[in-house]
Amino acid sequence: MEAKTLGSPTPRKPVLSVSARKIKDNAADWHNLILKWEALNDRGFAIANNIANMKISLLSKDETELESSSLASENAEKMHPEYSRELETLCEELQATLDGLTKIQMKMEKLSSTTKGVCELENYHYTEEQKRPLLFHTWPTAHFYAVSRRLSDMYGRELSLKRVVAQELAHSTHRDLALSYLAMWLHQPYVDSDSQLLLESMLLETGHRPL
Repeated sequence: MEAKTLGSPTPRKPVLSVSARKIKDNAADWHNLILKWEALNDRGFAIANNIANMKISLLSKDETELESSSLASENAEKMHPEYSRELETLCEELQATLDGLTKIQMKMEKLSSTTKGVCELENYHYTEEQKRPLLFHTWPTAHFYAVSRRLSDMYGRELSLKRVVAQELAHSTHRDLALSYLAMWLHQPYVDSDSQLLLESMLLETGHRPL
């Protein structure tokens, strides 16, 4: 039987270590989760905007007839039950959106936890005196965890703020207060301005973006 002749081997990309693969997958997950968050945030803002407009409309109908804007809010909803039913539906939709954001933030926490696990595994295998190999280009493994932790904390604080907005918006008794809640939802004050830079840097470091 003739031996098979092998051709020239096809060059292959280096196989990533298990730790590097996990970090790279986490980076892609971060990208996808933030995209989903932004889409839900836009949806939530549209719903919150409708709630705010309805509250302002209800308040303006009766504020000239009542002494207290608090009484105006309560009385307006009693005088216009059709608005109350629509308002309740909008609040349920906003809560559903908030539930979706909560699930996303829980997944962000899990990404931070798994990245921490990679760091702890590295700590187990390498002492402080030993030189630790880089998994990718320039970032030590601990920096991936630091970035993940920072992003997760940002979105965790933002989620807490959105819970307050969702709870209070429909009960706001002043036009300016309703508009303030609306602005809080839209502008996401707890998501730092450099969050996108952190994400893009992580994608660049892990090879999801070309150098």
